[in-house]
Amino acid sequence: MTTDLIQAAVYAALLIALAVPLGLYMARVFAGEVTFLAPVERAVLATAGIRQDEGQHWTRYALSLIAFNAAGFALLFLILRFQHLLPLNPQGFDGVPAHLAFNTAISFVTNTNWQSYGGETTLSHFSQMLGLTTQNFVSAASGMAVAAAVARGFAGRQTRTIGNFWNDLVRAVLYILLPIAILLAVVFVMLGMPQTLAASITATTLEGGQQTLALGPVASQAAIKQLGTNGGGFFNVNSAHPFENPTAISNLLSMLAILAIPVGFCFAYGRMVGDRRQGTALFAAMGVMLVIAFIALYAAERAGNPLHAGLVSPTAGNMEGKEVRFGLVGSVLWAVTTTAASNGSVNAMHDSLTPLGGLVAMLNIQLGEIVYGGVGVGLTGMLLFVVLTVFLAGLMVGRTPEYLGKKIEAREVKLAALTLLVMPIGVLAFSALAVAFGAAQASVQDAGPHGLSELLYAYSSATGNNGSAFAGFNANVPYHNTFLGIAMLLGRFGYIIPILAIAGSLATKRAAPPSAGTFPTHGTVFVVLLVVTILIVGALTFLPVLALGPIAEQVSALAGRTF
Repeated sequence: MTTDLIQAAVYAALLIALAVPLGLYMARVFAGEVTFLAPVERAVLATAGIRQDEGQHWTRYALSLIAFNAAGFALLFLILRFQHLLPLNPQGFDGVPAHLAFNTAISFVTNTNWQSYGGETTLSHFSQMLGLTTQNFVSAASGMAVAAAVARGFAGRQTRTIGNFWNDLVRAVLYILLPIAILLAVVFVMLGMPQTLAASITATTLEGGQQTLALGPVASQAAIKQLGTNGGGFFNVNSAHPFENPTAISNLLSMLAILAIPVGFCFAYGRMVGDRRQGTALFAAMGVMLVIAFIALYAAERAGNPLHAGLVSPTAGNMEGKEVRFGLVGSVLWAVTTTAASNGSVNAMHDSLTPLGGLVAMLNIQLGEIVYGGVGVGLTGMLLFVVLTVFLAGLMVGRTPEYLGKKIEAREVKLAALTLLVMPIGVLAFSALAVAFGAAQASVQDAGPHGLSELLYAYSSATGNNGSAFAGFNANVPYHNTFLGIAMLLGRFGYIIPILAIAGSLATKRAAPPSAGTFPTHGTVFVVLLVVTILIVGALTFLPVLALGPIAEQVSALAGRTF
């Protein structure tokens, strides 16, 4: 156990050491202070007919975002449907069925990267490279652009503009995602990940048999899938595959890549609003919840399956569905990291987690993935809770709520409260609809509470834009592909549009200097209040259904009952 905790502490130290300078660098990028690729940047924007110095009102910023994502959806949908007519298809795969193409296109455009298919048996190299990998870059950049715009809005003083979406998008790709992804891909190749246009290779097994191993441009997709909190795997088993995650070093680098930008955005935000203490407070609140989640999931997996008592060494913990080369702590750290961020890649099967371990992973997503979350959107999701927390604090002390010197009024509170409906609708309402239809229930592999957990996890993952799954759930049917796609859209834009509206509203306001009665939003009291608010909202929303799923399964296992 001591060694496990040391590994977790080393990971946390490396993550902070990377995130702090990266965050300050990102703040400079979005402020226009980094210009070493200025000619390329100008050429790209000029080709699209966009002026770099042209600011956008929040409505125009949002419309630009929606238009860009709609075009990306249409292009990816067509690529998937007609991949049999396109080049770089050495496997000779047919076009993807319409319902699956719909789901996959929405999935990658919304940065969810949910996969109802096996990548190595469904998609051509062309679809993987031009279709999916391109969206891995631009969907991540879209989220980063939103975070930059929101920071400007919160910090703005009586202005109607919050930046330019097209400029933010290009800068996010050119100065942040592309350089780091190239470097990470090269390192991954050095560690043993394939990067080739060959379809497969035939290997001779130890028994003398022949086995065909799928190949492809794996390293390049693995790099951006982690860095952009995308998570879509080249292979069906994702980062549990030895070609997609060959060693403990690649495992560590992948986990660092997943959270580097989301954590860094806390520090970028502090610099962009002119008060680094604000960013540090958000980092602390997210960090507290991440540590709690790790301790809970680690304890559950270390305790092991009670049904195996006396059959398996108690020191082994629950190793079902986990790779021996990563061990228990490497698998638990990844599970917490990938569900705290909207990443969704896995190096162990979440379907094989203990019931309480699965509960922690599911709850991470159901909280809206604001524990650092996806690149950019994790920060903005947390800021929505900041608005609600400031409002509650104002009620408690009898003062008008303020944040960064600006009054939080009815418009901002209503918009923030509106987002509280996103996860219940996407998870609870859509899961209830699936239970009501017999054909949809057929996708559930297991009976009893675990079957309910499979269904809940799927719609939690889709609405939370995560993309991971309980592996026993068969989502590749028209019903689930359609409704999961709708849930992904709701989870993406149901948060982005309100927070942009709040940023636009705050940008027009005048900031008042702090007074003796101002409630500080950078101290320990505020951090505790923020964490408590998030946990209470999550518990009130999901505790009843979690009691019917993973909690009931854990109680049944302790009683020696299986389903």
